Amino acid sequence: MCITFLISSCTSTEKKPGTMSFTVSMDQPWTHYYHVEFLCDGIRGEALDFRMPAWTPGYYMILDLAKYVINFHAEDGDGNTLHWEKVSKNTWQVGVYDTPVVRVSYDVYAFTQSVAHPFLDDGRGFISPAGIFMYINGYLHHPATVTIKPYQEWDKISTGLDPVEGSSNIFYAPDFDVLYDCPILVGNQEILSFKVEGIPHYVAQETPADIDDQKYLTDLKAMVESAVSIIGEIPYKHYTFIIMDRGMGGLEHANSMAVFSGSRYSLSDPGGYKRWLAFLAHEYFHLYNVKSIRPIVLGPFDYNRENYTNMLWFSEGVTVYYEYLILNRAGLLNREETLEQLRRSITNYENIPGHLFQPVTMSSFDTWILFFNRSENASNTTISYYDKGCALGMLLDLKIRHATKGEKSLDDVMRTLYYDYHKDKDRGFTDGEFRNVCEDLAGCSLEEIFEYASTTKAIDYPKYLAYAGLQIDTLSLVIPGTYLGVDIREIEGTPVITNVVWNSPAWLAGLSPRDTIIELNDARATTAMLNNILDSGHPGDTLNLLLGRRTGRKSFEVVLDKKILKSFRITPLDNPDPEQLTILNGWLDN
Repeated sequence: MCITFLISSCTSTEKKPGTMSFTVSMDQPWTHYYHVEFLCDGIRGEALDFRMPAWTPGYYMILDLAKYVINFHAEDGDGNTLHWEKVSKNTWQVGVYDTPVVRVSYDVYAFTQSVAHPFLDDGRGFISPAGIFMYINGYLHHPATVTIKPYQEWDKISTGLDPVEGSSNIFYAPDFDVLYDCPILVGNQEILSFKVEGIPHYVAQETPADIDDQKYLTDLKAMVESAVSIIGEIPYKHYTFIIMDRGMGGLEHANSMAVFSGSRYSLSDPGGYKRWLAFLAHEYFHLYNVKSIRPIVLGPFDYNRENYTNMLWFSEGVTVYYEYLILNRAGLLNREETLEQLRRSITNYENIPGHLFQPVTMSSFDTWILFFNRSENASNTTISYYDKGCALGMLLDLKIRHATKGEKSLDDVMRTLYYDYHKDKDRGFTDGEFRNVCEDLAGCSLEEIFEYASTTKAIDYPKYLAYAGLQIDTLSLVIPGTYLGVDIREIEGTPVITNVVWNSPAWLAGLSPRDTIIELNDARATTAMLNNILDSGHPGDTLNLLLGRRTGRKSFEVVLDKKILKSFRITPLDNPDPEQLTILNGWLDN
């Protein structure tokens, strides 16, 4: 059995009564069921509430993970069945009556391919801990051990948990917050490694990457070193990149990440490879920004309900900003490429109607009901805190650099929050404390930037980019073609409207999401035909559509509008002054 690290840390600073241990087996992975045994020795009381978390940190959605649990059973140390009853959707109450030993067992169905859900088939076992390990209410701070019994054809386990020294396949968590923060990959994954400051970093990938191993590891090492240099400290003893086959998404952890590769990350393509490195840089930097530097409500967690914050624009969006800076400082993105990535974040936010309706603080707060539950109208009324947060991070950085004549930057904000709040106070920060740190370091008010966060006020990008001798094209340009204002998905050869843009010609004419386009100008409709009409037409042209919808077939006449584009292209000023050049060169490597 190959374990991806050899470091053990099995001591706890506080002696807690009793012991807790889990054993997870997966004898028939094709059934997609894990079998879990939870042994509690010396945890006494009249009754114990065993709970499955309702969500997993970093994935801001109530998942109701208890719905995958079957065959719950409880017994004492002699094998006698203990009475239990379900008292809430995710709580099993066991009557223990001061029994010294309680053994609980259950099975978990795991066939959702997600970084927030457990998964099991005959290719891999991915243990997302919050979906596998129950906790006893009131005992989240209790240590626990985990024994993994891999399927007989698998020989590798990769995780951020520390192994128990002298034991095989047994791991230790000092409390359940750590346990829930350490996913486990079981299978036959390839394992590569490198060191930074003598600390081992493991790359556990289900399928070998389509790139030279040495280049890959060299670039990952440069990325890690660049990120570490921002804070100045590596807070872990080992780190594991868990990389699974093609899928969607990634999730950060304090000393690991779990990510899926995907088609947009073709490592043999230079552009795809850089997107992949940016993705990994994002999840890696989260070990600082959100796992350590965090809004006060994001840890310790309430695993039973939503944990609301206005600050995901900082925790997630500013991490997007830093993923590009990290790669730039590591020599993996040049200045022009970095500015292009920042431009894309700005356009993603500015070119949807949602920026007129939803402040980024509200986007953060409402992520629990909106981010993973997007409707066909979402882009009309909502924004992504990733995109606007990235833009606000850029504004904060440039303003602090300008106000301090290049002496301070957003890096100093990150370090102050890390050392003053995470290290010294052992807690997160309030919204007000975050603003105070930013303004104290800048030496001036940052009212305008924080107003951009809490309102939909138009952002003055030119002012802030000029601090670094840059200009941005915010003009609305008329480009060839015409504008209808719909998104289309073709289903069985027929165009179907998936979104109608607010206040567009389609919106004003009465077109609706889920409308099927049957005819265009009295001819059978195809997506290619619609694109050709829009590309070759002129503003003022009339488009006749026959649509199918729930209430029957209906005809519509739409007057097409001019096609307008805001590029937000960022370029150097012709004659920047020395102060602007100092800020630019201190901000982005060239």
